[in-house]
Amino acid sequence: MSSNGQGSVSGSFRKMRGAVLREVKGRMKVEDVLIQKPKFGEVLIKNTSVGVCHTDLHGMEGHIAFPIPAVFGHEVSGVIEEINCSGEGSRGLKVGDRVVATFIMPCGSCYYCENGLEDICETFFNHNRLKGSLYDGKSRVYTPKADGSPGDPIAMYSMAGLAEYSVCPINGVYKLPDSLPSLDSCILGCAIFTAYGAVKNAGMSLGGRPGASVVVIGTGGVGSNVIQVCKAFGASTIIAVDIDDSKLEFAKTMGATHVINSKTSTKTVPERVVEIVGKAKGGVDVAFEVLGNPFTFNDAVLSVCDGGRAVMVGIAPVGTYAKVDITRLVRRKITIVGSYGAKARVDTPEVIDLIARGALTLGSITKVYSLDEAANAYEDLKNGRITGKAIIKI
Repeated sequence: MSSNGQGSVSGSFRKMRGAVLREVKGRMKVEDVLIQKPKFGEVLIKNTSVGVCHTDLHGMEGHIAFPIPAVFGHEVSGVIEEINCSGEGSRGLKVGDRVVATFIMPCGSCYYCENGLEDICETFFNHNRLKGSLYDGKSRVYTPKADGSPGDPIAMYSMAGLAEYSVCPINGVYKLPDSLPSLDSCILGCAIFTAYGAVKNAGMSLGGRPGASVVVIGTGGVGSNVIQVCKAFGASTIIAVDIDDSKLEFAKTMGATHVINSKTSTKTVPERVVEIVGKAKGGVDVAFEVLGNPFTFNDAVLSVCDGGRAVMVGIAPVGTYAKVDITRLVRRKITIVGSYGAKARVDTPEVIDLIARGALTLGSITKVYSLDEAANAYEDLKNGRITGKAIIKI
């Protein structure tokens, strides 16, 4: 049986279960879909688990433009079932390897990838984030017709991890050492990956140093991992800010030395930060904003010392703007920098090694759902019912 010249269903496609969102602000439903075999430069992964992330939620809620219907889920762990690469292009990966896949899947050949900026890979953003496709402009996931052949394409958010299988460009796939558990390791692909990029590339290595003081505003899945990465980089004062006391208590287990409940505090976040680090300094070396909120954006800028750095990690609905005091920015030589993720080919092996050596932990996971519970997981995330990081077991 063939369809549109794409090959036989038995040879080029397989049936699998996936959580599909068919309308913005709708509810995902697990259904049978078809996944295409990997094309050259790609691998097929049998997914073990996928992380539950706010960035998915922004697409589901229509805060950012993304094609619908779609399969979300952008940080997975699993086992390579098929690999369509040869020679050096395989990067030493083989069928049967336990792997993790990063949400940024660099093409390796665009201007940005060739100039050390693969965290903003032009091919990834133009194809995957705008069109929900891989790099030939096509999805690998389809709605089956009544006869079982592939029908309409379903958009892929990164590798479309909320499914039994994923097809991923090989530059987004990394082998796990035997010492790391498959189930928990999916969070390497976004929660820890994003945190590591924010700290290493945007924060500590440029605007901080061992012994630095930092504030992390928003202590969810990414924020709690920003805290532990700051600790690993040698920050001595780590201030966690949130409106939920249970999340702040959890932040302490991840390395926070001080906490601020911005909802119940009688003083503003910048005022409390100054109290903690001392008036002589006037603020922290680096502030990380992990919410994507105009108010907390300003809090981050106002919380840094002269010459300090404010790193913006949180995603906001398109068209959201924040106000900044221009004179303070100029006079006090404050740097504001955005950080979307990490540099997959350089940073992912470093993250895996740090976790294998115990310098970082996978301990931010507090809840595990099944694939059939995927819609419930994102409902819980939306309503603030998840402390730390949740994952979905496939």
